[in-house]
Amino acid sequence: MAADFADAIRRYHGIHWKGVFMELRDVLYETDERLAYITLNRPEKLNALSNNLRGELMEAMREAEADDQVGVIVLRAAGRSFSAGYDLTPARSAGDDLFVDPRSKLPRTGTTHPGNQQWARHVVMTNWTIWELAKPVVAQIQGHCLAGGTELASVCDFRIVADDAQIGYPPVRAMTTMDMMWTPWLLPPAKAREFAYVGDSFSGTEMERLGWANYAVVKEELGAFTEKFARRMAHVDNEMLMYSKRSVNRQYETMGIREGLHSGTEIQALSAMRAAGSEWGRRVRDEGLKAALEWRDGPFRDFRGAYESAPKDRPVAGMEPKKKSDQSDSGSGED
Repeated sequence: MAADFADAIRRYHGIHWKGVFMELRDVLYETDERLAYITLNRPEKLNALSNNLRGELMEAMREAEADDQVGVIVLRAAGRSFSAGYDLTPARSAGDDLFVDPRSKLPRTGTTHPGNQQWARHVVMTNWTIWELAKPVVAQIQGHCLAGGTELASVCDFRIVADDAQIGYPPVRAMTTMDMMWTPWLLPPAKAREFAYVGDSFSGTEMERLGWANYAVVKEELGAFTEKFARRMAHVDNEMLMYSKRSVNRQYETMGIREGLHSGTEIQALSAMRAAGSEWGRRVRDEGLKAALEWRDGPFRDFRGAYESAPKDRPVAGMEPKKKSDQSDSGSGED
């Protein structure tokens, strides 16, 4: 019995790529009969999406796609949160070239993304890997699913959430527009705007009601429910699942989702160049990331803004009172 169980479940700390077994650091990969489980494994960082993690993740997706025994992929996360978003610390940089392009140090997309303000374009092209996979991907979401975490989850075929999960995009409060503008495609129009404009979080229960999540369940049952859902789908043969996924995707593409998301990356780049756009970066440099997050979220009194030290009555970015020296020489010079 033990031997049968060991044969049924194979856990890897690496994947095979170009005929070589390559060790994974930030992702766990395992298969269980018809299911492949890919686990984001930076729980101490709330699974912040570093470049290496995203590179490992996409290679693990390709590993599952190439395995004829696998029918359905489950994307999940270790620890209390699915993902707090893109890693905003220096740790985002990949330490080696194993799972990223050796030139750009970003996950491979077919281009090295040279030039300024190319992050959003890179993110969308990376996430299209999951869209184009031949196999369905089920995202299992608990705790925080924020910013880039919502983008990763949204490109999956299905989303099953804990009812108390927090899904939101707080960077739109002071940083830039969403890197991947998925809300008009997956939320009702009014809520798509609220999500994209304000950055507040929505509960898992609310996101199920709005149609973004397929199901919201109590967190203690999340893993078992997701497995049951995935195994039921895995009774369908691989090619039938591939054609069903491709058929649905092509309908969205005919409606313009590919062009829409890519045009959103250009707006994101413009938003970074707005008059108040430099305020966030300046605060990160001068005060540190935690203080900048408290400044961003202070008036909203959530996330880092819930801390006692957060400036809850701060001026709107770009509208700080001018110093006397600025007022006396307002007609010339550079900011």
